[in-house]
Amino acid sequence: MKSGQFRTACSLLAFLALATAAAHAQQQMPPAEPPLPMPSAHSSANPDTPTLRVTANEVLVPTLVEKPGGGVLYGLKPADFVLEDNGVPQRIRVQEEMDTAPVALVVAVEEGGASVLEFDKLAKLGPLLDLFLSDGKGQAALVGFDAKPHLIRDFTHSSDEVNQALKHLDPGSGGAAILDSVSYAVDLLESEPKEYRRVLLLISEERDHGSKHTRPAELIRKIGQSDVLVLSVSFSPARAELSHDIKDSGGDRTMNLFSTLAMILPAFKKNISKEIARMSGGEYHPFTGDKSFEQRVVESAQHARNRYLITFSPSDPTPGLHTIHVRTAQNYGARIVARANYWREQEP
Repeated sequence: MKSGQFRTACSLLAFLALATAAAHAQQQMPPAEPPLPMPSAHSSANPDTPTLRVTANEVLVPTLVEKPGGGVLYGLKPADFVLEDNGVPQRIRVQEEMDTAPVALVVAVEEGGASVLEFDKLAKLGPLLDLFLSDGKGQAALVGFDAKPHLIRDFTHSSDEVNQALKHLDPGSGGAAILDSVSYAVDLLESEPKEYRRVLLLISEERDHGSKHTRPAELIRKIGQSDVLVLSVSFSPARAELSHDIKDSGGDRTMNLFSTLAMILPAFKKNISKEIARMSGGEYHPFTGDKSFEQRVVESAQHARNRYLITFSPSDPTPGLHTIHVRTAQNYGARIVARANYWREQEP
C-alpha cells in the first residue's frame, strides 16, 4: 500500500471510530427535554398581549439617584442625565414628579428547602407592605413556590389579608423554581391595569433549583420586554442554617455589569435573584438576621417610590438584548441604579 493510500485509510478508520463513539454516546444519553408549557398565572393574563411600557417606540427606565451620604437626589431634569443604548446617547424624557402611580405588588416567597427557617421573618413582613400600599390605591398578591409556583392570595388592597397568609406558610419540597416563579409573577403583574406601577418583591435563595418551564434566556427576554421592577431580598440556605447558632451580619454585594446575553446567562446560574433585579432597574439585598431582613425590605420599598421615570425612543432598531447605561451629566458622586437591559423585537 502506498503512503498516500495508507494515510487515507487511517483517516477513514479514525473517522469511523469517532462516528461510532458519537453514536454510542447518543444511545447512552437521553434527548434534551423541551421546556413544558407554563400554566396561566391569572385568568385575565394573555401571553399574546404586548407589554404596555416597553415597546419598539418607547422604553421605560426607572432610575434611582442616591446621594453619597444617603437620601435621594431630587430635582434633576432631562439635561442632568445621559442615557446610552448600546453605547449611543439617546434623547430622553423625564417625568417631572417621582413615581406616584399606584403600585401593583407581587410578593413571591420561597417555601421550599431551608426557607422554612426564614418563615418567622416572613410572618413579620405584612406591616412593611404598607410602605408599598400606603396610598390606599395599591394592591398586593402573594405567590409561594418550591418546585413550582402557586397563588396563595390574589390581588387585594388589604395588607392585613396578605399578612395573615404570610403567617400560615406551608413548608414545601426541596425545590426553588425561581425562573418559573418570576415568569409566573410577571404574568400576574401584566394582567393589572396599565396605570399601575408593577413591582415584584422576590424573597428567595440565590440560585434556581428545579425550574422546568422557563429557560434563562426566555426569562431574560421576558424581563427585557416588561416594565416590572424586581426587588430581590435574598438569603443563603447555608447561612440560614448557621444563623440558628451564630449571628452573621452578611453584607451587600457589588453588582457586576454585563452587556450581552452570553455574559448574562452564566450570571443567572450564579445568582439569579441579583441578575433579575439588576436587569429590571431594581435592587438586590442579601440578609441574615431579623433586623437585616426588615431593613432590606424597608430600603427596597422606599427606593421603589423614589425613582425618576426616564423614557426614550430607541434610535437603534437592532433586535435582541440591548444594554442601557445611565449616568448624570455632572459628577455628583451619586449612586445610580437604573434598568440595565431591554429586549427589542424584530420589526415586521
